[in-house]
Order: sequence, then C-alpha cells, then structure tokens
Amino acid sequence: MAAGQTTRLTALGRAPLTITTTPCRHGPPLSRPIAGAVIGFAISVDDRPGSAVWVTGDTVMTRALRRVARDLDVDVLILHLGSVHFPMTGPLRYSMNSREAVDLLALARPRVAVPVHYDGWSHFAEPVRHAQKVLAADPGSRSVIRWLRPGVPTDLGSSEPVTP
Repeated sequence: MAAGQTTRLTALGRAPLTITTTPCRHGPPLSRPIAGAVIGFAISVDDRPGSAVWVTGDTVMTRALRRVARDLDVDVLILHLGSVHFPMTGPLRYSMNSREAVDLLALARPRVAVPVHYDGWSHFAEPVRHAQKVLAADPGSRSVIRWLRPGVPTDLGSSEPVTP
C-alpha cells in the first residue's frame, strides 16, 4: 500500500478494522533511493472516532506527517524515535528525535503515546535517558507517555506514567 491508501478488514463476529497508511520519510529529502520507501499505519475499530492506533513508522518529521497528526483522531500513538544517524552520512537523521516527538504529540493529542525504536542498535544516536528527560520536561508529553519495559505487560488505560 502507498501512503494515504485505506483497506478494511472484516471477520465474522468482529468489529471491522480500517487500516490507513500514513506518510513517512526515513531520512532527509531525496534519501528514498538509499533508505527505501516506508509507511506508517493508522488502525481504527469500526470507524469509531478516537479509536485509532497510529504507528508512525520509521520517519523524520515532515509536513505530511504534521498534517496527518492534525487530522487523525488518535487514541494510542506508537512513536518511533531514536534519532538514527549513520557515520557515512554525517549529521543527517533517519528517524525522529525527542524534540520532534514533543511537536508531534502536541499536534496529534493522543490519549497515550508509546515510544519505540530507540535502543538496541548502534545507529540510534539519542540516548533513551535524554529522550525521557525531553519528553518529561514537556507537560503535554509527560501526561501521555508510557515507556514499556520489555517482557512486562503494561495497561495503556492506566494514568500512571511508566519509565523503563
């Protein structure tokens, strides 16, 4: 699917799921031949307002991403971070950093946001502790962020912030 396309999944006895692909850019302008095409996904249940789970995908902040954040009615935002850098491309980034995440959260206004894709690989340039500090310093972000602990079930309905 290309960004902006929608498909609907149905199953007997289940509410239908609507999946809409959202735009991503995995790097600076003109990086697609190197980084490849990427998309995010917004999944909503039965087209109910406020039911969307949005997986941003591997992306930097772009105008198209800002537009989606303003227009989508997000319940849970799965937020790809990490500020990916590669030695051969210098300071160019291939995924969002925590400051961009604060901006995206202000636009999307999700009930809950779950940071993912921020550690475990050598090309993640923003330490998780730094991302936690930046997101905790912003009142709007602090109230919605839920950091997951690997292997530990987390209730996303809880109002308690979780840190790893």
